[in-house]
Amino acid sequence: MSYQWDFTPVLTRWPMLLDGLLNTVKIAAIAIVFGVLVGLVLALLRLSPRRILRLPAAIFVEFYRNTPPIVHFFWFFYALPVVLNISLDPLVAAVLALSTQSGAFYAEVFRGGIRSIERGQWEGAKALGMTHTQLMRRIVVPQAATRMVAPFVERSFELIKTTALASTLAYGELLYQAMMVNSETFRPLEVYTAVALLYLVLLVSCSALARVAEARLTAYR
Repeated sequence: MSYQWDFTPVLTRWPMLLDGLLNTVKIAAIAIVFGVLVGLVLALLRLSPRRILRLPAAIFVEFYRNTPPIVHFFWFFYALPVVLNISLDPLVAAVLALSTQSGAFYAEVFRGGIRSIERGQWEGAKALGMTHTQLMRRIVVPQAATRMVAPFVERSFELIKTTALASTLAYGELLYQAMMVNSETFRPLEVYTAVALLYLVLLVSCSALARVAEARLTAYR
């Protein structure tokens, strides 16, 4: 007996899925902003000639690169409040988990982009009398930014998909709202197919924006 698809119960509850999608965009946008800030600091520390600065940053990056994201969600939501004797709502805990984890990966993107600039260009700029600020602004950053677009976008896509783990903290992002819809409709195939399509639309839209940004960066350079 073939399965009879029926999206009507899902469509009648589209506001719930829309709220979930908006919450997914919200948490992803906040986490990307803070993740970039964390990543920039870590990248600068890892590029420092001082071992005392490089080592802690390297340990931080390796820790987050080699541990499961869901552990970070649980730690910030369940363990950190116990350690600091505070309370965190699911949004704050999820943003902390996503920001620190993505920051570790963004740090490697930034560090790799800067280090990809040939050493001869650094030395040539210094020979011309450029200050470090001029060197970074005129030579390094324009080239590195273009080279970093693809890995940065890829990492951001992973962050957006990882927001689904916030559902384990009862935060109302897309997957959590989908589970609520499924509990009311008992149509898991239709519900999770709709969720997959919504994620697809979101990421394809982000990909289109990234291509525009990359084209502008290339033209600027």
